[in-house]
Amino acid sequence: MAEAPHIMIVEARYYAHISDELAKGAIAALDAAGASYERFAVPGAFEIPAAIRFAVEAQARGAREARFDGYLALACVIRGETTHYDYVCAESAGGLQRLALEHKLAVGFGILTVENEAQALARARVDKKNKGGEAANACLAMIELKRHFGLGRR
Repeated sequence: MAEAPHIMIVEARYYAHISDELAKGAIAALDAAGASYERFAVPGAFEIPAAIRFAVEAQARGAREARFDGYLALACVIRGETTHYDYVCAESAGGLQRLALEHKLAVGFGILTVENEAQALARARVDKKNKGGEAANACLAMIELKRHFGLGRR
């Protein structure tokens, strides 16, 4: 039987009430799958790839407490009046994809990129679109795929 996965959840707290909804859905999905997790907070979506890279580096250096089978990024970016939105969205998504490809990481992408708070809440709430739960399930699916190919713990 496969060992239960251990997940690093990185939550951007810029829109804390939306992040809390995303986390609620994600944690329910992880609990249902029997996965364990640790939660880490960062200021915004832009900082999520760096936080995951810190954990990957610590694990590469042998830190036992930094062992994760998968990584879950939870955040919300709401379009404003400037191009800041475009940079934050592109760089956070691109940074996570580069980490996944370069380090063979199972990453669940739960970063909402929306026009307004109403769209964010509709996607974050567990009783609506539950994007936190979807991101957690994607992470778990990628962990299983890694294990299938002998790239992760069984």
